[in-house]
Amino acid sequence: MADENKSLREEVIDKMAALITAAFGLVAALAWNGFILALFQQIFGTTSGIAPNLAYAVVVTIIAVIMTIMIARAAKKAMKTH
Repeated sequence: MADENKSLREEVIDKMAALITAAFGLVAALAWNGFILALFQQIFGTTSGIAPNLAYAVVVTIIAVIMTIMIARAAKKAMKTH
């Protein structure tokens, strides 16, 4: 396999790139969470209490599932064209 031939330096660089990418992904996710929470609060009022928090979690989960499916389909389509 190609991974067996990688030097320690290449593996470190590869892992660092993956960690930095994941960190930016987390920052983006937190930014979107803040936006969606603010939008939810503007539409439905307060988000204190169990019911509003449950509704928020369900809405965010549905959005995440739909977006994940859309992104996976787009990536698959892009891979077929190249």
